[in-house]
Parts: sequence; structure tokens; C-alpha cells
Amino acid sequence: MALFIFCMFGLSAQSPVDWRELKTVDDVCRAYPNRITTFFGTLDLDRKELIKVKHAYEHGKPAAACRHLLDYYKNGETADYLRRALPPSSGQSVAAADTLSQGIFTFYTQRDEVPRLPDGRLDWTFEGPADDIEWAWALNRHIFMRSLLDAYSETGNDRYATALDQYIKDWVVSSLPYPGVKSSTAMWRGLEVSFRVKSWAAVFYGLINSEAFTDATRILLLTSFPEHAHYLRQFHAQGNWLTMELSALARGATAWPEFKKSGEWLEYSRETMTESLLEQIYPDGVQTELTAHYHRVALLNFDLFRKIFQEAGAALPEVYTEKIEQMWNYLAYSLRPSGTNPLNNDSDLRNYQAAISEAADDFDRPDWKYIATNGKEGRAPQRTSVLFPYAGQAVFRSAYDATAHWTFFDIGPWGSGHQHNDKLHLSISAYGRDLLVDGGRFAYRGAFADKFRPYARSSASHNLVLIDGQGQGPGPRETEEALTEDHFKTTDSFDYAWGDFDQFEKIEGQAGHTRAVTYVRDQFWVVVDKIDTDRPREVKTLWHWHPDCQVETGKKGQVGTRNASGNLTIVPVGRKKWKPEQIKGQENPQPQGWYSVEYNKGEPNVASIYTTRVEDGDALVWLLVPSEGEMPKLKAKVLSRTDEGVKMEVKSRTGKWQLFVPYANGVLASCQFTP
Repeated sequence: MALFIFCMFGLSAQSPVDWRELKTVDDVCRAYPNRITTFFGTLDLDRKELIKVKHAYEHGKPAAACRHLLDYYKNGETADYLRRALPPSSGQSVAAADTLSQGIFTFYTQRDEVPRLPDGRLDWTFEGPADDIEWAWALNRHIFMRSLLDAYSETGNDRYATALDQYIKDWVVSSLPYPGVKSSTAMWRGLEVSFRVKSWAAVFYGLINSEAFTDATRILLLTSFPEHAHYLRQFHAQGNWLTMELSALARGATAWPEFKKSGEWLEYSRETMTESLLEQIYPDGVQTELTAHYHRVALLNFDLFRKIFQEAGAALPEVYTEKIEQMWNYLAYSLRPSGTNPLNNDSDLRNYQAAISEAADDFDRPDWKYIATNGKEGRAPQRTSVLFPYAGQAVFRSAYDATAHWTFFDIGPWGSGHQHNDKLHLSISAYGRDLLVDGGRFAYRGAFADKFRPYARSSASHNLVLIDGQGQGPGPRETEEALTEDHFKTTDSFDYAWGDFDQFEKIEGQAGHTRAVTYVRDQFWVVVDKIDTDRPREVKTLWHWHPDCQVETGKKGQVGTRNASGNLTIVPVGRKKWKPEQIKGQENPQPQGWYSVEYNKGEPNVASIYTTRVEDGDALVWLLVPSEGEMPKLKAKVLSRTDEGVKMEVKSRTGKWQLFVPYANGVLASCQFTP
């Protein structure tokens, strides 16, 4: 009932007092008497440490009660893990923090100054230079406040504490009345509520001893928290969003345990987060969206929740910690040699080495430390290549040093969110360079997204095949079963995996694509694309190169890079005569040859496109040869094609390999080298 009444009083008319003149608790009590009354109704005034607060309030002295409450926070030990020592005062500055203090923000690579309303408040609905609500949502998350707080701790410059004071005061006043309904607005969407609580808790305690952060703002912040908690408790989403929203509810409940419902909020978050963790995370440790970027988002929030409970001295089920370890294990073992994540589905490319190294210390995992440091610390893993059988993601690698070969092969379900139509996509890095790449995510909204979002999600931006010009449609979103053992094979000398897809969009009749990949460790990859069809088809095989690659067309349909260091050559093997087309930065009639390393960024890259005619099914064979400099002298030929797979031979100056690449049975995969 208290929260319901609180919402009602949020509807009261705002005080004519200029918000900028709110400096003391007396000012707030005069401007918002009903709000203050309802606020004290949400506090557990029977706590013995709040006896002075209760006495003053019950004797009709709300301002005095507020002062006693703030004294309690300043002199107490609540949330001691968030408190910071008061830095020596100085006039030193941090350029980035100065910019933030002036109301100039950069979100998703786009910089703009937020306009102000006639009374000086920020326009918290401002959508940035591209009129993208993602920008407004980012503004309302208040993550930028961490940078201002760090700058204050580093310099002792009161200007940064004052900026934080003004922004929080501005936001709380601007947020009234609290709507109390599920929302997608800039100010009251669930994700923004969650991030804001975490930032506010850090600022409240980080500036607990700063005189530049006014008591008026402290009280306004505290009056707004029950509204935030109400939203997170009543209107939280499911899936990845839930991890962010309920980790924030737990953060608030432990940062401010003096509220009557803090214990209830904490217990609800514990039960619901544990249940969600078990639902969201496959037994192999991968989050069901199957997107490395959002896997990390979920992981950080699930792990933050674990740390919140540790800090508060509260217990979580043992299975919770076990699942967190599995999630870190996926990030570690899928990591590129450069330290970045797979760029799959809606991902940005980020370096995770420091985070994984820290997690390795936390969980006592020397194998993660070895991976994160490229073998400089820790203990070498027992294996180099791995399959995550529920996610359907195979990672082949030659070693764990910074120049190792690395392969990401997607043979799993579509994903529960942020999906691209990219099953059977293949990414390759070698010798410290990304070579074959995923197109990336570009953007979700705005003109840039209108132009490139369909391309980002389509098969056309991935290393796949198009059949009769059409890409894949959605596949199964999730799975309840792991891939069977025949999908993957790893030995000391080679790795193998296969997958298939047959739901192509807008084609007549039936057509399917089965891709099998054999990686001969330290040497090369063989890719076999089996096309099954009930009628003649045009088949386009797409290979997308990283923008930094210098790509050239060679003899006999070969395409390769001519980089100073780190190269790859694609060699078509078989009887077909190929004339690959190279497309870079095409916009019409549809985009092709574009790459997005992070949200709101895009640049041209080369797409090598091989086109052929398939009459009644065929197997297209590709030899992918990495090299630090010039391509080694290799000759490859198909010895035979059977109903089960392709037998082929690859010769070098030092010997020859005989391989059998089955279409769909890892048990039969073989590779023998003869000097």
C-alpha cells in the first residue's frame, strides 16, 4: 500500500520553487511536502539505528528527520563497499569529465549537446543527432556518472561533484510524477531504471562526505529510489533484461536496507534471478540468445548479482555460482587470439582479456588466465578446440598465442533474441589478423539502421551460400538437446564439424545446405558445401574479408589477401571454372560489402562472391590456406565424391595429406599426412 500511496503523491503539483535553488533538506521539504511524507512511510523507522529519525518525524519535524537520516548514512557502515575516501581538493581537471559536465555526451559513437528547457533542466527525452531513441535511453541510464565520480576521486575537483549533484536533482524533478506503469519512454524503460539505480548507489555513497553534493539532492535521490524499486519489482522483463533489472533491485535493496521492502526485494531477486539463470543458460554455459555481446551483458549482471550478495553477506544457491563459472568458461574458450569476442549475431567487437583474467583469479581457473594472456600466465588448457554442443558453436584453434589460427563455426539454433540468419557462418583469424568476418550489427534505429539493418541480419552479410539469390529464414530459436557426437571431432592433428540448414526464404521447391569443415592444425581448412535440391539452382558462395585486408583475385578462381603480415587464400577445388566477383561498399540495389565493428559504425569491406549453377545437387570444395607472408605452395584435388563425403588430397613441398571430409558424420572424418 505504501508504494501505491507514494505513486499517488507523485502526482501532486510541483513547487514553484526553482529546482536549482534546492540546496537543503528544508528546501525539499517545503517544495515537496507530500512526497516527503510518503517517503518516510516507505522507511522502516523501527530500526534501532533510525530512532532519531523516527522521533523527529513523529514530532512533526520532517526536515530534522531528513538531517538525522543523512547523518546516519554519513556516519554509518551501510554499503561500505561503495564508499570512497574524500579526495584532497584541487583544481585539476579531466578533459572527458569536463565535457560531461557541460552536458555534452557521446553514446554509440555519436556526440551531441543535450538542449535545456527554459528553466535550465536538461531535455531528458533528447534523441541525439540521429533522432534515435537508443541515444535518449543511453542518456537516461546515467552510466556517464561513473566517469564523473572517478574524475572527482582522481582530482578532488568539486566541479565534478557539483555536476553530479545537478544532474541527479534535475532528473528527479523532471521525472515527476512517477507514472507507475510499464514504459518504453526515455526516462522509465526498465533497462534505464536498472542502470540508473546502480549508478546512483555508487554516486550516493561515493560522495557521502562531499559538501559539493547537496543534502537536497541526497534526499531527492532517496525519495526516487522506492519508485525505481517498484518499477523493477513489478514491471521487469524476462531473459537478458531481467538480469539487468533484478541485479539493480538487489543493488538497491542492499545499498539501502532501511526501506521496509528491502528484504522482500532482495529475496524476490534471489529466487527470480536463480530461476532465470537456469532458464537462460544452456548446460554448456552459453546464454540462449547465442550472441557473444549479450552473453557478456547477461554474465556481467548475473555475476554482479553474485558479488552484491557476497558484499552483503547473503547466500546464493551453489548452482548459481556453478552457472556463472560456465558462462565465463564460454567467453574464455571462444576468445580470439587478439582477445576479442566472436562477432556473432548482434555483437560489437570488444577486448575481454582483462575481464577474463580477473575472473580467472576469482574462480581459480589458471586455464582461463593462460587463454587471456596468450600463454604468458596460468596453465595451458588440455585442449585447443572445443564445441559448445547446445549453442552449436565450434571453435577451432592451433594454439593460444597471439598469432594462432582461430575459427568460429556456427552450427546451432537461431537464438532466442538478437538473431541473424547466419547458420553455418565461418569466421577465421590467423597471425594476429581477422581475415574472414561476420558483417556485425550496424544499428537498431535511425537512418543508419534503415539503410543497413536488413543487410546486417541477412545471410548476405555472412560467409554462407545464397540459393537462387535468397538467404536463410529463421531457424529454431532454442534447443532442448545437445548436438549429437557425430557433429564434432577433435584429434591432435585435425578438427571437424558439420551442420545443415534447409529453410531458405522465398524459393520454390526444396533446397538445403550442409557445410562440413575440417581444420588441419597449423596448416589449412577444407570447407565442403553440399547443396541438395529438387531442381536446378543458382548458388552464390560468399566470403567477406576484414576491411584492413588487401584482397586480390588470382589464377584459377583463387582469391586471397596480400597483407604485410597475416594472409589467407581461398582455393576452389574441383572441376568448376570460377570467376569470382569482388564487391566492396555497394549500396544499390542492396547493400553488399560492409562491416560494422560496433554499434553505429560501418565501413566497406570486400565480399568475394562465387556463382555457379547446380543442376541436381553438388558438393563445392574450398581449401583455405593461411600464411604469415606469401601463400605456401599447395596443390589440392578431389579424389572422389561418395554419398557420405569427399575424399581429397593436399600436397606441399614436405609431403601430402589425404583427407576424408564426411558431409554429416564426424566418426568418418580422417586426415593422414605422409612426408
